[in-house]
Amino acid sequence: MEPNREQTLETLVVSVNRLIRSAAQATGNSTSSAVWRTLGILETDQPLRLGELAAASRVAQPTMTRLVASMLADGLVSRTVDPDDSRGQLIELTEAGRVRLAEWRATIASTVGPLFADLDDDEWDLLHHAATLIASRTPTSTRTETTA
Repeated sequence: MEPNREQTLETLVVSVNRLIRSAAQATGNSTSSAVWRTLGILETDQPLRLGELAAASRVAQPTMTRLVASMLADGLVSRTVDPDDSRGQLIELTEAGRVRLAEWRATIASTVGPLFADLDDDEWDLLHHAATLIASRTPTSTRTETTA
């Protein structure tokens, strides 16, 4: 029996989440996944106000406040006054944050590599095609567009 499209998409999403979670655990890196997620959001959607960043990262604002404080201390992000509203602050990814994010992604990729080492050329072509297809349909921005 052929799986339906909804089942295929569910399998894809669940499997990718499991793959990322197990790879992250295998690295032994103790950095919270919320930090990596937040840095990834800032990579494409910066600068962001704290509330926008919390919403995009799917955490409460007090949690984001703590995350940002930690990332500021580690030099991964910077904070500046919002020129449109001096009461607000904008959070941006620093070059050090960009480098750490790239290193993390490379670590994750090398960690999962052995799981796919036995694929033949046709399977690699299929995986490449699937990855390209998924990437082309995955929004790179978390911002929602509004129309006037």
